[in-house]
Amino acid sequence: MRNTRTVPARPVLFTALAVTAAGSLLLGPNTAVAKPEPPVHREAAADGTAAARTPASTARRALAATGAPLADDSRGYPRRQVLTPDPENPADKSIKLGLTPYHGIAPKLNALQALGDRVSVEVTGRSAGGHRLYLVTVTAPENARQARAQARMRELIEKAPAVAAKSPEIKRAYKAPVFVNNNIHGDEWEGTDASLKLIERLARAGDGRTRDLLAHSRLYFNITANPDGRIAGTRANAGGFDMNRDFVTASQPEVRAMRQIMVDKQPAVMLDLHGYVNGTLIEPTTPPHGENYEYDLFLKNTYANALGMEAAVNGLGYTPAKDGVESAQIPFRDQEEGWDDWPPIFTPQYAAFHGTVAAHTVEIPLEVNGSVYDTLPVAELRRRSAINVDVAGAALRATLDFVQARRTSLVADQIEVFRRGAAGAAQVPVSAETVPGVPGIGPEDVYTTTFPRAYVIPAGPGAQRSAPAAARLVDHLLANDVRVTRALHSFRLGGRTYAKGSYVVDMRQAKRGLANVLLADGRDISGKVSVMYDISGWSLGRLWGATVEPVTRGSLLGAPLWPVSGAARVGYVAPRGDLRLRLDDPREIAALNSLLRQGVPVRRAADGSAIVPGSARARAERAAKTYDVAFDATRAKGTVPLHRTRVAAAVTPGELLALREMDFEVTPVSTAVLNAGFDWSSVDVLFVSAGLEYEELDAGARTALDGFLDRHGLVGRGATGAALNSAAGLLAVKPVEGNGDANGVVRVVNAGGALMSGAPSHGFVYAPVWFTDLGPGVRVEQAYAAGNPLLSGHWRPAPDGSGGPGDAAGRAAVVSGPRAVLFGTEPLFRDHPKGEFAQVGRSLFGMAQASGR
Repeated sequence: MRNTRTVPARPVLFTALAVTAAGSLLLGPNTAVAKPEPPVHREAAADGTAAARTPASTARRALAATGAPLADDSRGYPRRQVLTPDPENPADKSIKLGLTPYHGIAPKLNALQALGDRVSVEVTGRSAGGHRLYLVTVTAPENARQARAQARMRELIEKAPAVAAKSPEIKRAYKAPVFVNNNIHGDEWEGTDASLKLIERLARAGDGRTRDLLAHSRLYFNITANPDGRIAGTRANAGGFDMNRDFVTASQPEVRAMRQIMVDKQPAVMLDLHGYVNGTLIEPTTPPHGENYEYDLFLKNTYANALGMEAAVNGLGYTPAKDGVESAQIPFRDQEEGWDDWPPIFTPQYAAFHGTVAAHTVEIPLEVNGSVYDTLPVAELRRRSAINVDVAGAALRATLDFVQARRTSLVADQIEVFRRGAAGAAQVPVSAETVPGVPGIGPEDVYTTTFPRAYVIPAGPGAQRSAPAAARLVDHLLANDVRVTRALHSFRLGGRTYAKGSYVVDMRQAKRGLANVLLADGRDISGKVSVMYDISGWSLGRLWGATVEPVTRGSLLGAPLWPVSGAARVGYVAPRGDLRLRLDDPREIAALNSLLRQGVPVRRAADGSAIVPGSARARAERAAKTYDVAFDATRAKGTVPLHRTRVAAAVTPGELLALREMDFEVTPVSTAVLNAGFDWSSVDVLFVSAGLEYEELDAGARTALDGFLDRHGLVGRGATGAALNSAAGLLAVKPVEGNGDANGVVRVVNAGGALMSGAPSHGFVYAPVWFTDLGPGVRVEQAYAAGNPLLSGHWRPAPDGSGGPGDAAGRAAVVSGPRAVLFGTEPLFRDHPKGEFAQVGRSLFGMAQASGR
């Protein structure tokens, strides 16, 4: 945690830039109060923004006046450490390619540190499979005083950008931060080796140009972002996640480590080295462009750097005829659409929201993974890998030339990104006039948004759907370096009164783009482009289960708001009587599972909540503390007993992670597992969404599955779950598959009852499914809204005109019966729509009761 400097207490006023370590405040009547921090007083500028009346020459005072932390980076550089070698692993897939195996990285880094005083190594965390994650910093030596000065300037750039813009010290002495991310896809290996070669060259070089580069920049290399996949030769990590899709939710430890690098180092430039596209693909990208960027600054710098990388790559002299290498391509210039920067799930797109004004995916050219890895001769694989390392190295060297030539303007543009956010300034649409030197800009490239004045996450019964969900969302915003405040008492904003304990995200802050990309509804871009490569709608404000309200007008000056560094705890147990645990959030499902495993006699109420007897109060208190959930007093007497629920799951990695987050006892199954023989007595319910095809089961496995489903319930998701339901004859419905390319946030209408009582009014779809021809006993639990159910994302009809949102409108999205629940939505997608998780949790409990226990 960063060291902080607080400001003496003043009248209770608020500034958007105030950030200090905060104590917890009240969220509701059941929450303990911790001592609040002193508020920060700022004067109002003419445009209503907060403006410090501090001379620009006293930058340190300006930073302190914001209440921002003053980082005490006292260690300086180099920061040497001797890394313990990993055991040699002859099965490491990189060995066949002639590349550095994971077990060879630690010795290599030890040797690089020994070359001089320019190379430092830090361990930033562990992968899902337990491997160390290495960050290498290459820079000219810094003593502790110089390191503190760099930290102070970095903080000033974000926390007081108007002052930073006028700072001669920053212009003269600030080291431009550059971040190189390697091997996030484990079977795209060569960026790691190119970076190691570059680090060695920089460590040894004695020329004046290298000395100047390192005197004016810090170069950060994430040596391998995915050591699990590097070793195994897989795209995903040991958790089964494609981590270049995880930057909205950061469900994986490797992604959280990368996120922290971006927060702490604040790179102005970054490269994410991938493979394989021939010729080498170098971003910037085609439309749609992320509407929350300061895209004029982003495009100016990414295009200029792309041209330099293109020249360097083509200058290597590789040809199609001799080497099989095509000329490099820049999607913005060379393609109409198909390689976009719309979603922030990708590393460079996410980096842009931390002030990176030149961020690129670079796809090196020659394929060495997949079937090629197993079929080509070793000599050919190594020839290709050597070329790929050379190409990646050319892109790296060109980027360093770009940074060296444009350091001052890159830093100035980063400051301008943050200044616009802090001032609430309008975005600048891209055009030939606003982004000179970039040819081909047209109206199809203009994506901007209107930022609200603030977002409020209200507190209190009736105002907040889920206190645990609100707390999780606040902590997630803070982890992403979004500034959040909390009300000490009630206040009015935008014509409405909010209760004390409500959280406020003032959108006049440096990272407003990131705040908005996480909380806003997003946009329906179906009419903008013909197809999307990946998700195009992701609103955490709609999908994480908390009530979040955008406020478009009003002033925060005088509001009793305090900066926080963490959400207040909401755990509570009523002092007497039986207890009610709402099951609206994955934490509540997890708490219930912990009680059931302890043998607590819990019953389900008609609204789906769990009734815990007062005799189990001590156990409830432990669960409340562990899971941070509330057990309220109740007079309800649940009618249906709940039992420990063991789940057989044929699901995606994201769904498996979500089930375990809810603390279900999960046994993964598949067609192959069932054909090998499976002990069905070890589970109580089956959840199927992927990897289990009824037609591919042998006779014995099919008989065993049929016998289980005669006595137990099924929860199915998507086309695979619906197909199993049809084959087993459980629920009389007809599944209809929508356009398989469709995805986004959808409006839904929920029924009451045990499964959907209190469920959010929005869901998530990816290749949506709906249900028609409902037979006797089938209940519609959730339906797609009438009209156009798509709130944000991309959902067009298929080429034959079918499968569009109009066909889904009003149709059943989730159906249930005595022996099955079927989802046409994606309630557990990539550990992402957390507000939907409880729908699956409740369904699993309900279908476990189908066993008749």
